[in-house]
Amino acid sequence: MSIKTYQNNSVETASPGELTLMLYNGCIKFIKAARKAVEHKEIEAKNTNIQKAQAIIRELMVTVNPDYEVSNQLLPLYDYMNRRLMEANIQNDDEILEEVQGLATEFRDTWKEVVKESRKVQHAVGGEA
Repeated sequence: MSIKTYQNNSVETASPGELTLMLYNGCIKFIKAARKAVEHKEIEAKNTNIQKAQAIIRELMVTVNPDYEVSNQLLPLYDYMNRRLMEANIQNDDEILEEVQGLATEFRDTWKEVVKESRKVQHAVGGEA
């Protein structure tokens, strides 16, 4: 099995919670790559990676479930992160990238705990993970 096939299977068989986790991980990966590009003055690579991180944040915004109160808190934060990434891109500012990476990492770590707890509950009631 090729890596690409494995990755496609991982996405196709992932739960919604795991997909969200993958989005956060991707966002962090692209911000790290953008930071490295800023450091090496690779403007095109910086721009591409920031745009990929922004696309992930926009996807996270679209997938927020308005039925939950936490959504009212997440959307402004995602919007803030997206605007800060635009600023970082224009200004070649690593400090802004570091800030957004920190926020994305906090969201990812919190979400990882949610997924873990959800699995425990599913196994406790005999459901499938």
